[in-house]
Order: sequence, then structure tokens, then C-alpha cells
Amino acid sequence: MQPFIESELFPPVPTELLANCPVCGSPDLHDKLQVQDKSVSQETFTIQQCAACGFQFTNPRPDAANIGKYYESDAYVSHNSAAQGLVNRVYKVARYFTVRRKVALINRLNGGRPGQLLDYGCGTGHFLAGAKRGGWQVTGLEPNARARHDATARVGQPILEASALAGLAPGSFDIISLWHVLEHVHALHDTLAQLIRKLRPGGKLLVAVPNAESLDAQHYRQNWAAYDVPRHLYHFAPAPMRQLLARHGLRLVQTLPLPLDAYYISMLSERHLAPERAGGPLAVLKAGYKSNQYAAQHGGHYSSVLYVAERAAPGR
Repeated sequence: MQPFIESELFPPVPTELLANCPVCGSPDLHDKLQVQDKSVSQETFTIQQCAACGFQFTNPRPDAANIGKYYESDAYVSHNSAAQGLVNRVYKVARYFTVRRKVALINRLNGGRPGQLLDYGCGTGHFLAGAKRGGWQVTGLEPNARARHDATARVGQPILEASALAGLAPGSFDIISLWHVLEHVHALHDTLAQLIRKLRPGGKLLVAVPNAESLDAQHYRQNWAAYDVPRHLYHFAPAPMRQLLARHGLRLVQTLPLPLDAYYISMLSERHLAPERAGGPLAVLKAGYKSNQYAAQHGGHYSSVLYVAERAAPGR
């Protein structure tokens, strides 16, 4: 029998307990933090850390068949373009600028020209729509039905369920992107292996994830919004991510900062604090600025990091 997660206001949900580290396979796991889901269920989840490689992950976690209950919130902006409130307005303004930067980046990574793009976990499709306007041939996969419907209208073509990945032609994409998606994926290794098979030799895999070793993560600890339990199953940092990519035969080309995330995550984290501890806009600006300054001086430990990895060409 599977264990259950239960709270007074949330029905019990079947969970799964991982006995080994998802990155290196070590069984030497230790509890690090207890973190509350302040978005949906108000339940508390355990974050464990591997003693061998340092990787952190939510354990136990809701199983894949039932995790969807934790996304059922109108405030979850990546699945709902109509989400309102100050935080979501800030998110949407930042998204306008970041979409343009993302399209410029994939153009540069593809030799200055548009190509074939797969966005895995495309949400409501803003990046895909921007890339399509820029001349890219785009394919989007998204597990959430509401977001998929929204993205289909925005991009002007059908957005596929995540399960359609297996049916896509091998070696058919120049760029595959996962913008804050990999931390949500139950079948971590199987999904990565499938995605890599869809890349052409020399193609680039882009993985953007929060960094659990950033200064804002250290500052806010269990109130750091980017833990986002239980929706975030994994809490990446540069060293475990490099190990994971190497395990799948990928060459890490570069890591890039996502400096706006430090401010956005700090704003969300301040809302998680008790009223007597929470600060206003100045506290958010200070936390975001200090996090980015720390990262610039300490090996690029930004609040979120974009990893650009390449599938090796034959003979390399």
C-alpha cells in the first residue's frame, strides 16, 4: 500500500518514496528542510539531500497520477494567462521582455537563423508564439489541458499532450527548450533520454531551473518560493545538474543567468513570510540585488540558471 499525504482541507493523495538519489543513485539521503505548500494544499513536505552528490529533491512526493491536484489554482500563472493580482502582473511584464531575449538566444545558438524548435512544457505558449513570429517552425507539448487550450489559440496551431513526445521524429529539432519544466517531471531520466533522441546531432537542449544554492534560497530557506513543493520534485544546483547532463551524454556548452528571477522569486518569498517579518518592495529589491551580486562573485549561483547542453555530433 502506498502512503498518503493528507490535510484537513485537502483529500489524501497517494505518494511515492524514492530510496535512491535521482541523479547519482546513492541511498545516502538526509532530511534537509520541511517546506509548506502555501499555494494550494497547505501541507508540509520534506526536502531531502543526497550526501554523495548534494542533489536536493522532494521526498516523498505525490505520484504522477495524482500530482495534477496540486496545480488546480487560478493563480498558477504559467497555466492560466488570465491570472490576476500584483505578482501576476509583474510576471507578465517580465515575460514580455524575456520572450524577446529567449528568441534572440535560440537564433544565436542556431547559427543566427531560425530552425526547428520543440518547447517541452510550453505552458500558455508565449515563448512558442514569439519564436513562430521570428520564423521558427515550432512544436509545443504541454500536459495541462487549460494551458494547452490557451497555447493553441495563442500560437495558432495545435499544442500536443506531453505523451506525444514518443511519436515525434528522431533527430528533428535544432533546439529543445524546457523553461522551468524539468523540476516538475516525474520520469526524469526517461524524459531526458527521449528529448535527446529528438535533437539533431549538434542540436541544443536548453534547461532553465531554479538554483537551490543561490543566495536568495539561503536567505529565505523554507520560505523560498522556488521550492514550490510538491509541484517542484527536484531542486537543482549547478554541480548535480552537470552530473545529470553528463550521465545522458550531453556536453554542457554554457550556463547563463536569469537575473530577473531573483526579484520575482524574492517577491513571492516575502509573501510567504509571517506578517511581522515580511518586507515591502524595498526588501524585494534588496534581496534580488544582493542575490545577483553574490552570484556574479561566486561562480554564477544565480536564483535561476539556464543550462545550454549539446548533443554530440557523430565522431565527436
